[in-house]
Amino acid sequence: MFDHRSPADELAHIRAEIARLKRREAQLREAYLTQPGMPRLGRWTKVEIVTHSRQIFEPRLLPEDIRLDPAFQREKVTRLLRTMPHARAGRHLPPLVASEQISAAPQGEMSILAAH
Repeated sequence: MFDHRSPADELAHIRAEIARLKRREAQLREAYLTQPGMPRLGRWTKVEIVTHSRQIFEPRLLPEDIRLDPAFQREKVTRLLRTMPHARAGRHLPPLVASEQISAAPQGEMSILAAH
């Protein structure tokens, strides 16, 4: 099937569908974590709840003089790509935002993250 939507409309449609799927996933996840009687065996899939514990570095626990020292900071640049209905839009889609975060590291590394 050929899609006749413009790329902007297609992007907004995809983001709306992703948002719907994320909401549904959150509902199912919450149900599995709070309702022990949820069926865990489907026709093709089995759900297991696995718990992991690990130590993490917590910068907020460092002394303030170290946290505020510019030698231990870097700049982070964020670029947003927003979709929103324009004035002629007959139907309004929910505004969704994706961000592309570029870390200004000395090596020029890039990381791309999608917002949710």
